Amino acid sequence: MALKEGLRTWKRIFWQLILLGFGLSGLLLYGLPIVRARPDVLTCTSWGAPIIWDGTFDPAVAQQEALQQNLTIGLTVFAVGRYLEKYLARFLETAEQHFMVGQRVVYYVFTELPAAVPRVALGPGRGLRVERVVRERRWQDVSMQRMRTLHEALHGRLGREAHFVFCMDVDQHFRSSFGPEALAESVAQLHAWHYHRPRWLLPYERDARSAAAVAPGEGDFYYHAAVFGGSVAALRGLTGHCARALQRDRERGLEARWHDESHLNKFFWLHKPAKVLSPEFCWSPDIGWRAEIRRPRLLWAPKEYALVRD
Repeated sequence: MALKEGLRTWKRIFWQLILLGFGLSGLLLYGLPIVRARPDVLTCTSWGAPIIWDGTFDPAVAQQEALQQNLTIGLTVFAVGRYLEKYLARFLETAEQHFMVGQRVVYYVFTELPAAVPRVALGPGRGLRVERVVRERRWQDVSMQRMRTLHEALHGRLGREAHFVFCMDVDQHFRSSFGPEALAESVAQLHAWHYHRPRWLLPYERDARSAAAVAPGEGDFYYHAAVFGGSVAALRGLTGHCARALQRDRERGLEARWHDESHLNKFFWLHKPAKVLSPEFCWSPDIGWRAEIRRPRLLWAPKEYALVRD
């Protein structure tokens, strides 16, 4: 009896040490102390990257660690055509309330109308740069040209100013804190409409002729191009890969199903992200209530394509 009780005790200690080891590994690799489990959701990928949900981290610890590193964080957004007048002001105003509050931040707004960029009151240590871009003939080309423009910016002033950068779509607004818990070498965002779906239903590019093609049986998750990020070096690699792949498709007369998002998904299949953001970080209200979505960080704006896409 005593022997059995001793074995049970040693087994319990063994598994406690294993769990402690995983927690320390997460802290060392990602700087993210795990506070408590979320048994209702997947919190780790098959390759060991954390999937960040509300309740899986201590925001105060994440904030303090980022401050100790003395970081500057970039946030890029494209506001072209009617997207500028309809969405940009609210995006920037809510970013000031919720994006990396307490950190040094530089916003990069890419637009063909720099003079029309709204004046937004910025907090201490936060700046805004406006970069002129050429307006493309089709909205699809605006989307696809984004990767090349970002690649060039990351080799210019943006790459010199920032340590980490997030790239976001303008037709959304911040609802609650989007803080340093999201930082990592490379960061992908689970698509709110597809995170529940089996892999065979995910909308990857399936045309084998395309550089974005993901073959049946391949792929991990489906990621949303509305939010992605990482270190300057990692994003140079991502944007360079996507820009070259988009150009190869263009030369072959091809256009991937979801444009730059298709190429982003191919990149993250080949080069696994170091951190994955849960759908809480970029949520669509049109989906409705979901028990696991406790605290949406970004909310999609209603899609008014007839109005904003010429």
